[in-house]
Amino acid sequence: METSDFLKIFTLSFIPLFVAMEPIGILPIYLSMTRSMEPAERKTVLFYSIVTATAITLAFLVVGKAVFILLGITISDFQIAGGLILLSIAISDIVQTARLAPERTISSGVGIVPIGTPLIAGPAAITTILILEDLYGFAATLASLFCNLLIAWFTLQWSETIIRYIGENGARGISKVISLLLTAIAVMMIRKGLEGLLI
Repeated sequence: METSDFLKIFTLSFIPLFVAMEPIGILPIYLSMTRSMEPAERKTVLFYSIVTATAITLAFLVVGKAVFILLGITISDFQIAGGLILLSIAISDIVQTARLAPERTISSGVGIVPIGTPLIAGPAAITTILILEDLYGFAATLASLFCNLLIAWFTLQWSETIIRYIGENGARGISKVISLLLTAIAVMMIRKGLEGLLI
């Protein structure tokens, strides 16, 4: 495969996954849970968050097709089901007047749940990964996954600085725009699934 072709499919796989992971949208929640923590504990939370998200997404990327075969699920079936899930998630987020932040806890275990999953590696991200792997291949999906995880790490690492510039309302506004894009991607997935069943 030529470099230009790989860059094209990498871009096509990167954007939907970025939209699904939505790193900017989880900033207010992350800050509310770590604001009173010591720097060392916050680093531990960040480490657990990224490791958990990486392990979960890689597991689904590697064994996703095997699960399909075992359960007798076709890609078209999953595209429709995944599209419907993404659509419900996106619509739910769009119609909310504000994203509610969970109560803060001082335990570094919040890096695993809920930050690592389901905030970073949630249903939207997992569904998107499985569909992208079928559409664009393992290599492009893996590359876009690692890039998105790196962006998630960077965003949370510099969360206070980012929020200081855009504000919590700005983060929520960006989250709504991202959810609108996720809605369009969900409709596209449903359309492709229906096309696959009808052909």
